[in-house]
Amino acid sequence: MSGGPPGCTVAVLGLGEAGHEFALGLAGTGVRVRGFDPAVPPPAGVEAAASDADACRDADLVLSLTTASEAEAALRQALAGLSRAAVDADANTAAAGLKQRLAALAGNAGVSFADIAIMAPVPGRGLRAPMVASGPGAAAASRILGACGATVEILAGPAGAAASRKLLRSVFYKGMAAAAVEALLAAREAGCEDWLREHIAAELAAADGATLTRLEEGSYRHALRRAHEMAAATELLGELAVPARVARASQLWLEDLAQRGAPAGGESILRPP
Repeated sequence: MSGGPPGCTVAVLGLGEAGHEFALGLAGTGVRVRGFDPAVPPPAGVEAAASDADACRDADLVLSLTTASEAEAALRQALAGLSRAAVDADANTAAAGLKQRLAALAGNAGVSFADIAIMAPVPGRGLRAPMVASGPGAAAASRILGACGATVEILAGPAGAAASRKLLRSVFYKGMAAAAVEALLAAREAGCEDWLREHIAAELAAADGATLTRLEEGSYRHALRRAHEMAAATELLGELAVPARVARASQLWLEDLAQRGAPAGGESILRPP
């Protein structure tokens, strides 16, 4: 692990799974780390703080990993201890709108703000988890974290740009995971789980750059037929007593595509026909 910038202090707000790993990793680079979480004690090598504001005193970088629902409250409490030379970096998974509100709150107090999105699971990776950052404090946050061995790509654009990248990716990955769970549950009830598991694994192993094109273009070209197919799949899952949440959503999307047709010249399919 790289040595952190000399004399640097990092405050970590929130010491859950990700916060614990980041605090531990940062402390291992030699930087001073102060941590606060009302429910979790800091790991070895991390100084305990009495509050968010206390953790932020003399900090060069504040890394918030409190959860999105607590991010604004944590920032409001932290501002009392933040110097105007510090960078507040919010690494919670949140919508762009929340990141923009946090940026405005920090900016009104004269504090630079960075929207950070962690683009891979933290357990097992720690600071090595790839990150992207946007907003006025992105370069400064990237510089400090980079000196500690992290990889932070700076995105052009305001706070919220990094969060949007992560969540757009999540629509696919978490949606795919939900589809796999629903299909396997139904296959178990139908007595062919092993067959479907092997089939899904083989499809994933064979996927390449052309797979995405085939999925997208095929959905437009064959939308009506596939909508009927997913209506039948929804009916099957009902017979198997498995909630058809993904199957039904797929049916609705395909019915909509069939009505609107493929977009031309980059035009959104969501515009009124």
